[in-house]
Amino acid sequence: MKSVAKIALKSLAFAMVVGAWSAPVLAADPPKDPTVKKSDAGICHDASSSSYGNTKKFTPFNSLDECVKSGGKLPAGKTLPVVEVVKKSESGICHDKSSASYEQTKKFTEFKSVDECLKSGGKLPKK
Repeated sequence: MKSVAKIALKSLAFAMVVGAWSAPVLAADPPKDPTVKKSDAGICHDASSSSYGNTKKFTPFNSLDECVKSGGKLPAGKTLPVVEVVKKSESGICHDKSSASYEQTKKFTEFKSVDECLKSGGKLPKK
């Protein structure tokens, strides 16, 4: 009888240890909402959308652009912000929209800013 009690006690102890490991962990901070939510209907909502807070079933994205590229649509009346492209020509010159050679530069590496282009080894055009 004593061996049955020992086995039961060991089983109970094991169950308690395993249960403690598998218990849900409470996070100190609740998870943050993503920057953009793509609803089940395929509409991309950022924080400025009136439906953002109401959208509960969604796929998270880091940007509207990323969401739209995945096949999502923007809410009615919303457009993507225009992103200025800086072109680094094959000769290493960084052209922004104000550059006289911007439109003629066809073979280039794209950058989000002149600063990024310069940091990559590019040069400003001669005035």
